[in-house]
Amino acid sequence: MAENSYDVVVIGSGPGGYVAAIRGAQLGLNVACVEEEKLGGVCLNIGCIPTKALLTSAHLVAETKDAAKHGIQFGEVTYDLGPAQERSRAVADQLNKGVGHLFKKNKVTHVQGRGRLAGPGVVEVTDADGGTTTLNARNVIIATGSRPRSIPSFPIDEERIWSSTGALYQKKAPATLAIIGAGAIGMEFADVFEAYGTKVTIIEALDRVLPLEDAEVSKFMERAYKKRGMDIHTGAVVEGADVGKKGVTLTFKDREGAEHKLEVEAVLSAVGRVPNTEDLGLDTVGVATDERGFIQVDPHLRTNVEGIYAIGDCAGRQLLAHKASHEGIVAVETIAGVSHHTVDYGNIPNCTYCEPEVASVGFTEDQAREAGYDIEVGKFPWVGNGRALAGGHAEGFVKVIRDKQYSEILGAHIVGPHATELIGEFVIGRHLESTVEEIDHAIHPHPTLSEALAEGALAALGRPIHI
Repeated sequence: MAENSYDVVVIGSGPGGYVAAIRGAQLGLNVACVEEEKLGGVCLNIGCIPTKALLTSAHLVAETKDAAKHGIQFGEVTYDLGPAQERSRAVADQLNKGVGHLFKKNKVTHVQGRGRLAGPGVVEVTDADGGTTTLNARNVIIATGSRPRSIPSFPIDEERIWSSTGALYQKKAPATLAIIGAGAIGMEFADVFEAYGTKVTIIEALDRVLPLEDAEVSKFMERAYKKRGMDIHTGAVVEGADVGKKGVTLTFKDREGAEHKLEVEAVLSAVGRVPNTEDLGLDTVGVATDERGFIQVDPHLRTNVEGIYAIGDCAGRQLLAHKASHEGIVAVETIAGVSHHTVDYGNIPNCTYCEPEVASVGFTEDQAREAGYDIEVGKFPWVGNGRALAGGHAEGFVKVIRDKQYSEILGAHIVGPHATELIGEFVIGRHLESTVEEIDHAIHPHPTLSEALAEGALAALGRPIHI
């Protein structure tokens, strides 16, 4: 090929972009990946990975508070967020280097700079010094991700009002913190800062925390967080924020319409994300977006313009790293002519890595009923599982929703120990169109947490053994 000419140019190196680039190279395509900042994108550098490192540290802090139950005695124990924050950055940096190694191994060309469409099959890259390079591409995959949404009434300044990025870089836990938004991001940071001694207040506009989860899971998590001493206001709307030198005074109305004032050292805004689709040259080539700025794509991630694809957060639907990676594979396999599947958006797991963990896949109970299914719901509490009791974490439950007609697994919800690891069994089960009977017939090792999944399946049949 001519210099700076490629079969595929990927704009963005997050979990969608770098996976698409590597898979394309495996298929024999000549691939370049354009990245303005660090390889790995938001997820690896300022999202999924460093937050999980902090959550691991927070979990260890919580474990030390119960150490006496295991015969472990400490003197005075202190907790310092600083080393945990530094460790989280080290983990992210290590994986960032790993992506660079994978690019070299697979002969993917990394082009540093900001990429934008300059015309059909043309990507212009601007480097940090303002210099430009033109790449010619038979196909372009846009994988530019998303960023935290800012609310006009309290714009993010990363000093007193943080985004998730600002929260990641805090070396000291504030005495008080208000978190606006009780989705996965808000709930995870609430876990971290509470563990390190912060008085946390959560304010959510919708009627429950983790509003995408099953209502029963949301109710359980609200109780669990309140038990830890957090204040939670659902159905509440923030009306303003007065930022001062020593903190922020928030004004909000609760679900009854009563007005409240809350003084805190800092505020974390966790109210969703918006796509990074500005200044990409989409108008130049006529790529269609919806009213929120998300790029419109078909089941093979093709935009309305031939040879241009979009994947990950910028293409909408679930804003999840694992969804982006699968879209990247579908897009590049379509380009290579070997595509054999599309993304099953109804079977993408949701995971929240707080304590206790929350994970789910498929329909909630309410959604299954609204869809017209005749359902049976089974619930198995972790207190009935020997491994959970032995491990000292028996809070929560496994909930399985089955269709009575075919015994299909319509949905599965786990709140409790290692939920995010265990949900994979139900994802595979749904992918293979398994029945709940087949989950039970598969022999699960004893004593393990996985036994609770089989018990949940049995509960959906009305015949659990251990409760």
